[in-house]
Amino acid sequence: MSRPITLRSLLCAVLGAAAMAPLAATAQSYPSKPVRIILPYLGGADFVGRLLAAKITPGLGQQVIVDPRPGAGGNIGHEAAAKAAPDGYTLMLASTPFVLNPILNPKLRYDVARDYAPIAQIATLPNVLAVHPSVPAKSLRDLVQLARRNPGKLAYGSGTTGSTSHLAGELFKSLSKTNILFVPYKGASFALVGAMSGEVDFTMPAASAVQSYAKANRMRVLAVLDTKRNSALPDVPTAAEAGMPQLLIVNWYVLTAPANTPQAIIQQLNVETAKVMQAPDTRSQFANMGGEATGTTPEEAVAFLRAETERWSKVIRDAGIKAE
Repeated sequence: MSRPITLRSLLCAVLGAAAMAPLAATAQSYPSKPVRIILPYLGGADFVGRLLAAKITPGLGQQVIVDPRPGAGGNIGHEAAAKAAPDGYTLMLASTPFVLNPILNPKLRYDVARDYAPIAQIATLPNVLAVHPSVPAKSLRDLVQLARRNPGKLAYGSGTTGSTSHLAGELFKSLSKTNILFVPYKGASFALVGAMSGEVDFTMPAASAVQSYAKANRMRVLAVLDTKRNSALPDVPTAAEAGMPQLLIVNWYVLTAPANTPQAIIQQLNVETAKVMQAPDTRSQFANMGGEATGTTPEEAVAFLRAETERWSKVIRDAGIKAE
């Protein structure tokens, strides 16, 4: 037997429909103007962001433009995205410093879990450990033994203190129980130049940055810092194969929006992003540079960022790494 329609039930239905109307209208009209993606970093993130912007534009039907905001280790871009209106017109491409920086500096004015709505993890790009050709080490085990025989004499170069390449070096020192000097540069690319010139003995850059130099015998890659071998460097073993499975340094890229962005917009962006990243030409581009185009649900992206925060918190605590 059906229930009689009362004034109260009718009022609730009307109010409920009214509450849902703005969300439905937002989803139907989005996007009605250009969308920007904040890029807080240079290097690989800049390449990934520009590729995504170009390829997602046709699917959204509006121009997607990049908005480079490098500086302060990415924090200028992070904070700008956190303060942006949650309307889907300002997005941000986050990478590893996004979770590293608040661990190293709890006073930062953004919170990974509170201030952002992850859309999807879209790609990964592993780091490698590469030495100058004059270094008498043909494997990761050789390098560890060399460092132990010569405490304080080997040096590694990286980006600034707290950068991914710096933490990679400190993690290597902690795991191998070696005394190796840290030489900071203005960025990972400068550290690679320093290693190629012999200023430092080794560095730990992204695979894409070093593969051409490895082929030209200007650097020797000893290990891929991932769970599997790299398509661009198929003959190079992983750190796990060399007995150091915890030396896992993989740059990742997660597309995010400001917190409270309507869920309908998040889902629409997730669908369009997945189409781009799963396209054969996109996957081929990433494979050629030693990376991998991925694609996750928003919920999986949230879980991934939480897991990365926990993992790096332990790494930084166990290695005794301090921000300067």
